[in-house]
Amino acid sequence: MVSQPHGGRLVRRVAHGRRRERLLEEAQGMPQLELDDTRAADVANIAHGAYSPLEGFLTEEDYESVLLHMRLSNDLPWPIPIVLDTPSEAARDWGVGDEIALTHRGRMLAVMSVEDIYAWDRAEYAERVYRTTDPGHPGVAKLGEMGGLLVGGRLELLEEPPEPFQALRLWPIETRVLFRERGWRTIVAFQTRNVPHLGHEYVQKAALTFTDGLLIHPLVGWKKPGDFRDEVIIRAYEELIRHYYPPNSVVLSVLRMQMRYAGPREAVFHAIVRKNYGATHFIVGRDHAGVGSYYGPYEAWDIFREFPDLGITPLFIRESFYCTKCGGMVNEKICPHGDEHRIRISGTKLRSLLANKQMPPETMMRREVAQVVMEFDNPFTE
Repeated sequence: MVSQPHGGRLVRRVAHGRRRERLLEEAQGMPQLELDDTRAADVANIAHGAYSPLEGFLTEEDYESVLLHMRLSNDLPWPIPIVLDTPSEAARDWGVGDEIALTHRGRMLAVMSVEDIYAWDRAEYAERVYRTTDPGHPGVAKLGEMGGLLVGGRLELLEEPPEPFQALRLWPIETRVLFRERGWRTIVAFQTRNVPHLGHEYVQKAALTFTDGLLIHPLVGWKKPGDFRDEVIIRAYEELIRHYYPPNSVVLSVLRMQMRYAGPREAVFHAIVRKNYGATHFIVGRDHAGVGSYYGPYEAWDIFREFPDLGITPLFIRESFYCTKCGGMVNEKICPHGDEHRIRISGTKLRSLLANKQMPPETMMRREVAQVVMEFDNPFTE
């Protein structure tokens, strides 16, 4: 059956009706903190239960527990700190028990009850979460843009942040209803920040053979320069699903959340979020959420052994390749042939071909998908 939310309850922190009207009025007189797109997305994900059981940004006790143990202070698995930073001068007059208004692009976004204000150590965060303090790591580099204090506390959403892909945004309560309506008892989720090549399709369909349905859940939001743009990823997947997936076997929905490139820790976090959306299984990729050579190719598989109480089943499907002898996509577990018959998919080569408007070979990418990507003048972030 559809998985239970992380912690046993799907969080809902969205104000409605008269309460919303009252909070909007009261917020006018509160201290205000303007959020960027990434933090605004975190607020919405908290309020709609994507980050269940969190009801707000982490207090210091939970923050320290997550850094040191990859668990909340109540021992529930949680590997990535979800924090709200602020410049020190902005919080100098705030105190525990105060309420502040969180704004985004000049609009009232949420009201937050201040439960904690605390200093944090960027180097410690980087070493614990990213296992490096190298500023060449994109996640570490982003830490330098954050304020010197963290504010923890429960929040209540007043206005939805804008979503360019509104037609494809489903919240956990909506995916759960949809899965039940379709009669899906087992759902496998796939995290992606890339356009699909044949290797992705192979992994998804391998998992779909023994589950009822597939949730393709591309991450849209901040990504490092050189990654595919959000609209390119969405268009490419729409084309792939249209031509190569059975009707009613797959749900395509966006998850607005920044990439952190935290490797193993982020793999577990991605699984927890998809558990909240109702997934019972989660595909863990080779070098999942990795970047450069900061993590080993299968460390994201190994870390799941530390979380037998995660509540979602990780699927470790080996890297695939095209075998000219087998005549299709396979992996080393099922293909007996040598390297001379194996055509491996290189992400670097694919990017180069697509950037130069050259059609990739059909042993790497579906022609329809490649054509969609090449319609864009520049399919990559800058």
